[in-house]
Amino acid sequence: MSELRLVSHSDLGGHGDGMQVVREREALYVGHYGISGVGTSILDVSDPAAPRLVDQWAAPAGTHTHKVQVADGLLLVNQERFHSSAEWAAGMMVYDVSSPLTPEPIGRFDCGGAGVHRIVWRGGRYAHASATPEGYGDRIWLVIDLADPEHPVEAARFVLDEPQPDGKRYAAHHALVAGDVAYLGYGDANLVVLDLSDPSAPAQIGRLDWEGGGNTHTCLPLPGRQLLVTTDEQTVDGPDAPGRHIRVVDASDPRNPSLLAVCPAPAVRRGPLRFGPHNLHENHSGSWQSEQIVFATYFAGGLVVYDLADPREPRLLASWLPAHLEEPQLNDLYVQADGLVWVTDRFSGGLFAVEPDDELREVLNRP
Repeated sequence: MSELRLVSHSDLGGHGDGMQVVREREALYVGHYGISGVGTSILDVSDPAAPRLVDQWAAPAGTHTHKVQVADGLLLVNQERFHSSAEWAAGMMVYDVSSPLTPEPIGRFDCGGAGVHRIVWRGGRYAHASATPEGYGDRIWLVIDLADPEHPVEAARFVLDEPQPDGKRYAAHHALVAGDVAYLGYGDANLVVLDLSDPSAPAQIGRLDWEGGGNTHTCLPLPGRQLLVTTDEQTVDGPDAPGRHIRVVDASDPRNPSLLAVCPAPAVRRGPLRFGPHNLHENHSGSWQSEQIVFATYFAGGLVVYDLADPREPRLLASWLPAHLEEPQLNDLYVQADGLVWVTDRFSGGLFAVEPDDELREVLNRP
């Protein structure tokens, strides 16, 4: 099996609860889970072998700001109630990152309720987010209009119009978009497909449930191959947790997607905490992009890399765990255009830079 090698590590100034991570030129932005009190870290990674912590912002009281997205010179940061806090901020901050290492706040979106959870922002007029606005008991899906980034406003919302079965949780996580079609992970409802040809009126056009799956998190379109890669997030610790998987879906007909395969789990597990999928590298503009090689985090299973050359027979190419962490929970990742991977640990490990060995790099560079 190919290997991944550690390039550098940052403990994020002793605040190691790293969550979502994205890069903008020399800056790396890391959202924090919230247990440390830190909301966002900004690092200078112009030398990946020596990441330098430039600034850290505290989260508002009772709030976690664990998600970050950057495009078109704007950084978006969520605000969501943390655990069962008595006071919190509920919305999304907008920052100008003309100078990437010194973002300046310019606007805020307020949705009330428990706030914004996950944001998807690829530039243009509209951002997408899962949120629990005022009047809702769980997350729905929002379209946010950023035509005036100093005054973002809600453009549309979508709520799955199905009864929630007993013992199930129907909660939007986030949607990734290919053309005018959005692929939305909706918790125990798995996959919801939306038509976004009119962003102000998203309309459901497809659905797919899969047996033994729950808490669907990410649905990554590979549009050139008419495929999706999906993760069902593991949320339970220990060896008796329900199985959660990374799946490959045929999306050649978005109105009638079908399951093709389940990706193999990594063979190595360390510690008693969550073992199962979480995030995928999402092929951001300017990052490393592929419709064949997929990078993912697997909590106690580490960082994993799959080859989907044959989408019906996914192959595990490599996996990596930090040597010094006894209870790793690798959370999110961002793969640079050169194949360097930034990966976070959600509790104490902080931030790691990892690179492919020569064998894996040869596969990554395969046409």
